[in-house]
Amino acid sequence: MTTICLVRHGETDWNAAKRIQGRTDIPLNDTGKWQAEQTGLYLKDAHWDVVISSPLTRAKETAHLILKHVDAPLVLMDDFIERDYGDAEGMSFEERQKLFPNKQYPNMEPLETIQDRMVEGIEKVRAAYPNQQVLIVAHGAAIHALLTTLADEHLCLENTRLVNACLNYVEWKDGKWKVLDYNVVSHLTQSSPS
Repeated sequence: MTTICLVRHGETDWNAAKRIQGRTDIPLNDTGKWQAEQTGLYLKDAHWDVVISSPLTRAKETAHLILKHVDAPLVLMDDFIERDYGDAEGMSFEERQKLFPNKQYPNMEPLETIQDRMVEGIEKVRAAYPNQQVLIVAHGAAIHALLTTLADEHLCLENTRLVNACLNYVEWKDGKWKVLDYNVVSHLTQSSPS
């Protein structure tokens, strides 16, 4: 049984300003660093065989802060990079609403492409780390695309907004992936110092 905990990276200034990031490489802000630190503290008592991260800075920074508390090797995988939002990258919520009210951003990575990429990614992880406990640090849209692909009919995740530094658990059991839990934020209950 392979168990994966997908961690959304900590907050960035663009997250705080509701600017769409996609592939734009934005670092964590102070709140994001605190969230990553809290995540590491929360995860430290469990056994993790490997930590895998998207190559974008905000994910790598989150992974490194988690690794201050978790003893595991770090592996970067392009499969878990964020969705490319094309012409909408960097735009505020208001700008996107005005220019693209239907959310069809020119040159955006199609949903099916990111879903396929994320599923292929966790299949590679399952092949490389069978029956192990894996942490993957990735991005909101990427994780959401994976969860909605794997979710059974009892879980309705379509309109779920994943919080920065949330935890999402999936496992491979009886020949298929199952979503165990999602958008877990109990480790972020105390208020941030910023």
